[in-house]
Parts: sequence; C-alpha cells; structure tokens
Amino acid sequence: MAVNFLKVVVAFILMTITVSLLRGMPIPFDATLNNWIFLSLSSLTGFVITNTFLFNAYGTVGPRVAMLFMALSPPITAGIAYAFLGESLGQRSLLGMSLVLSGIFMTVFGRSNSFELAKINKEDRRGYLFALFACIGQSIAMNLQKIGAADFDPVSGAQIRVFTAVIGFGLISLIYYRGKNIKNAFKNPLGLKYMFAGAFFSPFLGAILVLYAIQRVSAGIVSTLIGLTPILILIPELLFFKKKIKPLEIAGAIVAVGGTTLFFL
Repeated sequence: MAVNFLKVVVAFILMTITVSLLRGMPIPFDATLNNWIFLSLSSLTGFVITNTFLFNAYGTVGPRVAMLFMALSPPITAGIAYAFLGESLGQRSLLGMSLVLSGIFMTVFGRSNSFELAKINKEDRRGYLFALFACIGQSIAMNLQKIGAADFDPVSGAQIRVFTAVIGFGLISLIYYRGKNIKNAFKNPLGLKYMFAGAFFSPFLGAILVLYAIQRVSAGIVSTLIGLTPILILIPELLFFKKKIKPLEIAGAIVAVGGTTLFFL
C-alpha cells in the first residue's frame, strides 16, 4: 500500500510539471464537473479499490490465479460498455479479443507445472472473491474513464485520476497503518529507486496513454490490450532474468499477438 501511495504521489508531481509545460496551468481548471466526478470515481474504483483487492488476492491464491481472474476483465468491460455506453464490437474485434484472452490463459497456465487446482479452503475462497472484485472493479473503472474523459485533455484527465488516488491511498494508510507503512518505505533506498522507475511507467505514462486510447477506441479493446501484461513480461524474463520459458507460454504469446493484430487490420 505504501508503494502505491508513493507511486501516485510521484506520478502527480510529474503530471503537474507536464501539464504546466504543455497547457500553461498546473491544475486542470478547465475540467467540467462531469470530468471531475467520473474520473475521480474511476480512480477510486480502478486505482484504490482494485489494487487493494488484487494485492490481497496475490497474498492468498497467488499471482497466477489472480491474473486468470483479471484476464476476464476485457469481456466484462465490453459488456458494461455495450449496456451503458452503446458500444459494440465487430466480428473481427470479437475474434481478436477471444484470441488474446486464450493466449493470456495459456501463458498463465503455462507457468504452472500442472493444470490441477488445489483444494479450495476458506482462505482460497476469500482470495478468489478478492480477485473477482478486482476484475469487476477494473472493468467498471475503464468505463467510468470513458465517460469522464470525453474530449478532455488526456494528461489533465490522468492528473485528476492520480490526484484522487493520492487521497484514497493516503486515507487507507492513515486509517489502517497510521502512516507507519509510508514512513518505513523510506528506510529502503533500493526499493525507492525501483519505485520511482515504476512510477514513471505506471501510473504516470500508463495512465495518460490509457486515457488517450480510451477516447479513440472502445473500452473493451483497450482493456484487452492492457491485459497483455502476462505476455509482454515474457520478454524481460527471458532476456534479463534468463528464465526458461515453457512451450505453452510461447504458444500463448503467439496466439495473443495474433489476436492483437486483428485490432489493427
């Protein structure tokens, strides 16, 4: 939780500098009430609530199972967008989404030595529930961004989301940890170094690009492409960490990339 708080603080500072240079205003004074409400709600749902449930799921059922649940987010996002925003996907996009999701499932399953699922106990059930809530939260947040962004500047829109996340994570830290977790985070210089690097790519750069993308294509497609993380992480694992990539992971990556290309044909 401390890392999430520090990352959004760093991202907010970077965004403030960026919008000051690009737009001549450090704060989005031109944002409408609609922009503030829906972008703030998307931040609370996507950044704060989703990440809280997701990290709890990591600690109970593990990252592999949690990622499987998160892979369900694109079709849920597309369903919400169809029901409330009137967005629909063509046959080619639906085929692309299906291939990407299949590739993600293959890659995540490929990391395991067996397809057998462990016996479900009370702790596992809670983990599955947390993962499901995280998945639903991300889907809702994606559509709230779509409504709140409209034709607004994506950098300023992302700044609103990050500002709300700072407040959300800050309150959680004060209420549950009395701020001690943030204080302890500064005692780890190496961790802070990686945190600053992570803050630049996400949520600073990532939040801006997601908002830019969602203004131009359907929420379901954006959610599908974001879900490629388990595929993209294979490259640094192979090149930098010299990890052995299993055949099913490679096959999943090929299927997912093939599905992604359909979005751009």
